[in-house]
Amino acid sequence: MAEKTSKEQALELAQLLEDGKADDVTVIEVTKLTSCADFFVIATIHSSAHWQGLAKQIKDYVKANDMQIHLTHTKTAGGDDWNVIDIGSVLVHLMSADARNFYELEKLWHAGNFIKGSQSENA
Repeated sequence: MAEKTSKEQALELAQLLEDGKADDVTVIEVTKLTSCADFFVIATIHSSAHWQGLAKQIKDYVKANDMQIHLTHTKTAGGDDWNVIDIGSVLVHLMSADARNFYELEKLWHAGNFIKGSQSENA
């Protein structure tokens, strides 16, 4: 079986998040903008329990695809505002609506190639 590309992984993770009821799932190719990842997957979550459920699904996906999580990071004491899961070439950002509106990652990375999400029609 051929190894999946970073883009295939990002799109599959985006679908997993949508299936898990995350909102406004966006995939941005950032290959030409940073060396930290090839793709960002950004999604809005609704609660700490929602984040925990999605994080478990992501971990299951990673394990099933013989990948590994390099790092997870939470920004806020409650753990439900902004969670980053580093899967190497894909960074998954799970954010509360408030954090997403405040940090505006899509605007920050506007020069990226929007593969999926609200700006993908304009890319």
